[in-house]
Order: sequence, then structure tokens, then C-alpha cells
Amino acid sequence: RLRAVEKELLPGYHKFEWQPALKNVSTSCQVGIINGLSGWGDSVDDCPANTITRRFRYDVALVSALKDLEEDIIEGLSKCGFEDNVCTSGFSVMVKESCDGMGDVSEKHGGGPAIPEKAVRFSFTIMSISILPDGEQEAVTVFREPKPNSELSCKPLCLMFVDESDHETLTAILGPVITERNAMKQSRVILPIGGLPRSFHFQFRGTGYDEKMVREMEGLEASGSTYVCTLCDATRAEASQNMVLHSITRSHSENLERYEVWRRNPFSESVDELRDRVKGVSAKPFMETQPTLDALHCDISNATEFYKIFQDEIGEVFKKANPTREERRGWRAVLDKQLRKKMKLKPVMRINGNYARRLMTKEAVDVICELVPTQERQKALRELMELYMKMKPVWRASYPTNECPDELCQYSFNSQRFAELLSTSFKYRYNGKITNYLHKTLAHVPEIIERDGSIGAWASEGNESANKLFRRF
Repeated sequence: RLRAVEKELLPGYHKFEWQPALKNVSTSCQVGIINGLSGWGDSVDDCPANTITRRFRYDVALVSALKDLEEDIIEGLSKCGFEDNVCTSGFSVMVKESCDGMGDVSEKHGGGPAIPEKAVRFSFTIMSISILPDGEQEAVTVFREPKPNSELSCKPLCLMFVDESDHETLTAILGPVITERNAMKQSRVILPIGGLPRSFHFQFRGTGYDEKMVREMEGLEASGSTYVCTLCDATRAEASQNMVLHSITRSHSENLERYEVWRRNPFSESVDELRDRVKGVSAKPFMETQPTLDALHCDISNATEFYKIFQDEIGEVFKKANPTREERRGWRAVLDKQLRKKMKLKPVMRINGNYARRLMTKEAVDVICELVPTQERQKALRELMELYMKMKPVWRASYPTNECPDELCQYSFNSQRFAELLSTSFKYRYNGKITNYLHKTLAHVPEIIERDGSIGAWASEGNESANKLFRRF
């Protein structure tokens, strides 16, 4: 049994009211952990779901998170010089949503029910709260989350034992969450903060997703698709020829329209023509995500690519076409041995965030250049890493205009030079192809920062690091 103090910390304790009332959502406030399958119709055709899932009701969880920030909100109002009792309406809350597969969570020796051994977590973070005072044109921020990627600010909403690749089960479980989210967009919650009822409006941004999850939720083909990007319509070949000049054009509503075209084929085209018309949208998008780039997975993916470039340079691939598997394996062994000896970096099966941070440094490139035979290639490799290290803070920083203004100003120039290097010195690797995240890193970063103010703050990192808390449990 939870003690009274602990009850206050969990969703389902505080009283609140929605105006207008939420469509298709119960008005009761005291709802704690619920079965994530509740709300499913049991008809004869429905097979019982082979999964266990638990969640909070979305509005109840948001209210609980706001009550956690009660002191910060009151303090923020007084810092901005507002009379506490005047500001009761016009609050706007910006919410970051994250969802990620957690991989294998099987009990190593348990005798529990037979359910999928994989899990998915959906969570949210309150990023900022602003207020538009009466008669004013511009909103004032009264709270901004200082650690937007900490597992402490990242609140769990739904845990499900399901494989993230199981589209049907995933959509069915997240269906009710999406219904609640859509209902909340049209309404305001009235909640006592600092002893006075105040009204809050929520805005949701789904940004804490890796590319696999974005493609799954937005109905796009898998990551290996010709359509290399989740933000624009470029094909892999186009993205490798023109590396920098692309605009963000994709959106949830466009994906829905394209799915309808794919489904109906109104112009009676062949599969290839139709696929080109809808640019790789071939399933129904079921959840709106913000077209952005995930900083953590960008780090990991680019480090994975550099790791391969390092192997190619050790083996001087620019001189010869199609090396054998054995040769490649040999270069990798040499690289791993050097990194282990000189940098204490142990080889890993799949590059993770920590490995990526250590590998993408001047120190690492110096160590690797000892294995690269010619001065000329060493110079190209060093310049490539130097440019990357100037670009990286821009999409890593939570607030780049304050944290790295110079790098932000130089970003377009640096990405242009980086692209030139890839298409000249490293042409053997980027002739007609490029990785998904390198394309995004070079083409879309400045536009996203201009629109959202940050990439790093909106990353999936908080959700990823909270996975380990759940595993312990």
C-alpha cells in the first residue's frame, strides 16, 4: 500500500476539470494505473491480445506532472513580474513525446506468462510553460525544463510488452492514447496551482523517436528505402549528389493524403509510378510526429559511418574496388586493436551513445591516422573529423543560440565543406549513396533549429536512459 505522501506523486490523486469536457474520455480524475488494453472491443473476431500493457490516462498523467511543477510555475510568474492572482488563464504547455522499443526484456529464469520478450515505452516531458497575459501580443515563458534529456523529467505514460515491429499490436495499444491526445488538443484543463484555479492548454510534439519508429508511425517504408529521408522527398541518389540543399516538406497531413493516393491509385499507375508519386508512403500513418532529427541516434549513426570510413582508410579502399570480406574483417580487427590499446575503447557489437562520443574526437582520429599509410589521406580524415566536431554541438546543445552561437552561424558553411570532402576525397564511398542520418545532418539542421530553436533538447535520450530504470523493475 502506498502512503498518503506517495499517492500525491502518482497520477490519479489531484482534482481537475476539462472545458469543454474531453470527447470519448471519462471525466473521473482519480484514475491510477490502468490496463492498456482497456477500451478494446471484445467481438467474436477479435483474437485475445498476446500482451500485457499498463498505462496512465494521458490527461491524468499530465495533470500530475503539472502539479509536480507547481512551485516552479509560481516562482516563474513572480520572476517575470506577474501578479500571482492575475494570471489564471492563458497558460500554454509544450509537451515532448518519446516512444522507443526497449529490445529484449525477457526474464532470464522466470516462469511468468508467455508474452513477447520485447517491450516498448511511451513517455512525455513537459518542456516549457508560457503565459499570454491579457492584451499582450507575445507569450512569456514562466518555466523551461533545465534538463530536458534527464530520465527524471521524462514521465512514463505507457509500458507494453510488444515488439516495436509488430505494427498491428502497437497501433492498437497506442490507439486510446492518441484518442486522448487529440481530445486534449481541443480543450483546456482547469487545475488549482498555488491555491487558484488556472487554465492550461497543451501542445504536443512527437520528437523522441528514432528513425525506425518515425517511419513506423508515419507510414513510411523502412530505413533502407530509396526514400532516404523522413523530412523531405529526396531519394538516396539525389541526396548523395546534392548533399546540402533540401527543404523540409513532409508532414503528418501530407503522409495521410499520400496514403489515400497509394490505397486508391486514382491515376491507375503501375506500382513503380505510384510509389514515386507517394514518395514511399505505403502504410496508414497513425501518430503525428514532428519532422525533426533525433540527436542521440544522429550521433550513433554518424559514428557508425565514421567507424566504417576508418576501416576503408586503413585498407586504402579508394585505390581498389570491392575488397573481400576477409580483407574487411582484417582492417576492422586492426582498428579495434588500435582503439583498445591507445584509447581503452573496447569493441562493441552495436555502437552506442557512449562509444560514439569517444570515437568522434580529435584524439581518436589522431590514433587512427597512425594506421593510415599516406599523409594526404590522413589530412582528409583529420579535416572531415574537425568539421564534424564543429557541426555536432549545434544539434547536440539544448539551447544552441546561447551555448554555441559561433558554430551555429558557421553551420551551413561547414556542412557545405563537409559535403565537398565526401564527394571528392571520399567519393569511393558516396557515389550515388549516403546514409540517412548524414543526409539529415548536412541538409536539414539549420532549418529545424530556425523552426524549433533546438534539436538537442527534443532528443529521445531521456526516454532511452529511463529504459534502464524499467529494466531493473
